[in-house]
Amino acid sequence: MKPLVSIIMGSTSDLPVMEKACKWLEEREIPFEMNALSAHRTPDAVERFAKGARARGVKVIIAGAGMAAALPGVIAASTPLPVIGVPIKGMLDGLDAMLSIIQMPPGIPVATVGVNGAQNAAILAAEMIALGDEAIAAKVDAWKAGLGKKIEKANAELVAIKDYKFKC
Repeated sequence: MKPLVSIIMGSTSDLPVMEKACKWLEEREIPFEMNALSAHRTPDAVERFAKGARARGVKVIIAGAGMAAALPGVIAASTPLPVIGVPIKGMLDGLDAMLSIIQMPPGIPVATVGVNGAQNAAILAAEMIALGDEAIAAKVDAWKAGLGKKIEKANAELVAIKDYKFKC
């Protein structure tokens, strides 16, 4: 299957963060691809990737980068596809990366999730695709319904612990 989401990281050292996006998409059987491309070390490859992504069937790009965090913006400058930036925690607890990603010039938007928020980037990408894909919309709906059940279960367990241990 053609990938609908492309996950790009500045280097393989970002993999421990970005694999959370892969895992979430994989569990929902949403096709994706993953590459390491550097805005500074391989700028021509980044531009070729970004310009060709739509023709390959990609719908949303998730780009993670730390420190200068130029990668999401460079990609957004070369494609009409939505780009979601994931600031990677490094120096300054990821604040430097977050500020680099969110401060884009007019006309080059990059949606941005929290520092190391690759899972949220995958969810947002799926929600974007779901606007025009009922099968993916159903997967997102099912996952979100499961969130409520998880909290209800946790609350029931908390009540049971409270009733047992803490006689207030």
